[in-house]
Amino acid sequence: MWYTRKGDSGSTKTLRQKPGVRISKSSCTTEALGALDELNSFLGLIKVRALQLPLEVGGKPLAELFHGVQENLFIAQAELAGADKRIVSEKVKALEAIIDAAEKKLPPVKSFFIGGGAPKGRWSAARELAAFLDIGRTIARRAERAVVAATEKREAMLSEGTLAYLNRLSSLLYALVRFLNHGAGVPEAAPSYR
Repeated sequence: MWYTRKGDSGSTKTLRQKPGVRISKSSCTTEALGALDELNSFLGLIKVRALQLPLEVGGKPLAELFHGVQENLFIAQAELAGADKRIVSEKVKALEAIIDAAEKKLPPVKSFFIGGGAPKGRWSAARELAAFLDIGRTIARRAERAVVAATEKREAMLSEGTLAYLNRLSSLLYALVRFLNHGAGVPEAAPSYR
């Protein structure tokens, strides 16, 4: 059975609650769990799209990279829900190494960029994947904000490694957007502010 009816009144339970105690589905914790779940699901779509491209970053195929990130998001969700799980600092360093590898192939950042690149050129699978990654970056930022809100309200306590990983994740996605567009010859387009 895929339903219990226990949440019909707008409450739910995590590992953090004592037996018989439920929390509101509008709590900061459930909002953060939902945001991480949404991010994980969207990265699943990105992973499937990445299977079309034989691209690697830092010696790792993109689809494998995203699968690993999804695994780590489950650890973050488990920790947020009260399980004895943590994202260790080595995983943060691994993300940083991939970001560094991508950025070595890119020109320096001089401004904000419009998603999708300049409105010229042709469609390519890499360009489309970069646009999806840009959406993923914004979802990652929102999920991070929701997690921080839950910790600030003291509804949850997360380890430094998990918080750093969530912060680094949006940086990874941003670097990969630029990496894919650069590799596909898509010029970056700065906003004109006119």
